[in-house]
Amino acid sequence: MSERAAPFYCPYCGDEDLRPSEQGHGAWECGACNRAFQLKFLGLLARGFQPNDGGGDEI
Repeated sequence: MSERAAPFYCPYCGDEDLRPSEQGHGAWECGACNRAFQLKFLGLLARGFQPNDGGGDEI
């Protein structure tokens, strides 16, 4: 397994000045807007992966 993914930008201000928080796993701090947030994986969706049926582009 590879390393966990890190966020590329703050979900509040969009800045990239992020660093891991001391609060624990998945917690990040933004140096630009001085906010802390946490990322959490909730699980897989029940419907799973459904390949495109080839009937055109879907949005």
